[in-house]
Amino acid sequence: MSQLLDSEESTRLLKGDLGSDGAPETALQCRSRWRSIRVMYFTMFLSSVGFTIVITSIWPFLQKVDKSASASFLGWVVAAYSLGQMVASPLFGLWSNHRPQREPLVCSILINVAANILYAYASLPPAHNKYYMLMARMFVGFGAGNVAVVRSYVAGATSLSERTGAMANMSACQALGFILGPALQAGLSFIGETGVWLKLLDLKLNMYTAPALLAACFGVINVLLVLIVLREHCVDDHGRHMNAINYISEERVAPSMEGNVDQVAVIMSNILFFIILFIFAVFETISTPLSMDMFAWTRKQAVLYNGIILACIGFESILVFLVVKVISRMVGDRPVLLGGLAIIFCGFFILLPWGNQYPNIQWSDLHNSSTHGLQSLTSSANSTQEPTGCPAEQTWCQFTPAIQLAQYITANVLIGVGYPACNVMSYTLYSKILGPKPQGVYMGWLTASGSGARTLGPVFVSQVYTLLGPRWAFSLICSVVLAAIILLSATYHRLIAFSVRHGHIQEYPHSDTETPPTSYSGT
Repeated sequence: MSQLLDSEESTRLLKGDLGSDGAPETALQCRSRWRSIRVMYFTMFLSSVGFTIVITSIWPFLQKVDKSASASFLGWVVAAYSLGQMVASPLFGLWSNHRPQREPLVCSILINVAANILYAYASLPPAHNKYYMLMARMFVGFGAGNVAVVRSYVAGATSLSERTGAMANMSACQALGFILGPALQAGLSFIGETGVWLKLLDLKLNMYTAPALLAACFGVINVLLVLIVLREHCVDDHGRHMNAINYISEERVAPSMEGNVDQVAVIMSNILFFIILFIFAVFETISTPLSMDMFAWTRKQAVLYNGIILACIGFESILVFLVVKVISRMVGDRPVLLGGLAIIFCGFFILLPWGNQYPNIQWSDLHNSSTHGLQSLTSSANSTQEPTGCPAEQTWCQFTPAIQLAQYITANVLIGVGYPACNVMSYTLYSKILGPKPQGVYMGWLTASGSGARTLGPVFVSQVYTLLGPRWAFSLICSVVLAAIILLSATYHRLIAFSVRHGHIQEYPHSDTETPPTSYSGT
């Protein structure tokens, strides 16, 4: 990754980009700009770690701290993160448009640190523990609203030709966090549910609280990097330096900034981003309950195995981001987005249950008749072991075929290819549609739409899955993906860069790749 970033910096130096005074960009300016961009990469990485480091253990931790918590309440706990992010993103985006971007970044990261500490103490109060978990996750999400600032900064600090690569690198760092989070959770699972009691801190350190505390430590490191390393940088679509984008006045608008943003393209991009995030929120929410129901995994096994699976998906995502950078230069951003949606559709279609094997019923010995699918339940009330299998109160367990492990893994692989491609292409296209104008508020709305999807997705799937089962849940998701493909096809011609739309930069006829007009003198 470092070699990839260094090569980009070297390319910028060789091009001799112009500074704000008309002189070529110096090596010092170039290094400072890319150092600041890398801080944004690292901020995105830590934001991803902070989310995924506990995602596979939320359900068993919730069951442990509050016996009254149901699978439906799990949906609200997972959604609380996104609800907080949805509220915070436009606020932090607006803040970054009018003040140095360092300010909202530091504030948001400190909120994130405090919320992770609250999560670690969620088991301490004598009652209503599930609501403390809900509140902690909401404030973790509120702190993660800085994603809007991060994307806005990277979009403003890169030229049009650099942006797809920079956004892909940022997504790769996000994927690294996506890998490291579940991997750390899986590693810390060996501490066990009992763990150790830290009397001085009045804290129980176990497999559920240790990841949250580690995420808080990462946040402290992130604050130090933002304060020490980050500097304000801004370039236009051609790569020429401008004053910091959040200080540009209406009277000093550069020629390349003239023209109106295509609001239809903006709205369509937000809808597509909502659908993409909604789909993945459904998948990451349902993975632990689904695996425990279908494969009769214990809580500890579900945390460990799903952590390993998600880590593998993260490694896969990094490869996808590297490939996407190459493919997008050849065919453009929009075909990659369309292909990613098609692959996601295949992944969820494979997850549809079929066959004549049925899941084990919790607290029961299950005997399937090969002819009529009759079931005989033998009570095991005196068992001291943790109950495993599909809960008897979920009536669909008795007539819905089991999802096989091979189906589950294949679907993970396909979604692990399609989602990162769609994710990076959707907000790369969005940043190009907006052009070289202040993007803080617009990026805030994009992040809010994604957070809204992450809020509704877990609530939707926890309700549908609990009441109707995986067949209905995944059939509905396939319909949503198909609708996204149709929407993208209908608005395909409008999803182009601001500079291409207004003639500042030409577009190759067979791709989305932009090139400066031949008449452009570079001054």
